[in-house]
Amino acid sequence: MNLNNLKPAEGSTHKEGKTVGRGQGSGKGGTATRGHKGAKSRSGYSKKIGFEGGQMPLQRRVPKFGFTNINRKDFTGVNLNKLQELVDNGIVKDTVTIETLVENRLAGKNDLIKILGGGELKAPLKVSVHKFTASAKAAIEAAGGEVISL
Repeated sequence: MNLNNLKPAEGSTHKEGKTVGRGQGSGKGGTATRGHKGAKSRSGYSKKIGFEGGQMPLQRRVPKFGFTNINRKDFTGVNLNKLQELVDNGIVKDTVTIETLVENRLAGKNDLIKILGGGELKAPLKVSVHKFTASAKAAIEAAGGEVISL
């Protein structure tokens, strides 16, 4: 190895495209390959998302429909089989509250919670949450538990 044959390691250098805007002698001076005038030739230009060259953008062309109720209440669903898992893992003995479900990441601390009838429940639990489906209520009471709606 000599000073005349030193070169960077393979793949360690990356030349980013062509060098532009360095005078007429470079062959890429003047307009620096941007053409003449117009928004694209200016510095700081960035096309807006969805811009179609002045044509009415697709997002504005397609019809809007439907209705969004701003007063809608979204409930986080928790199935009975998840409650049974908590019992099987020894996390819950006899009562299930919102705090229990939040601690075990089955719901967020500000969520409204609804118990759903998926799966089966064998343990008699005292469950107190915001809502229950009819099948979940029946299953909890059939297992000898108690249902408390907040």
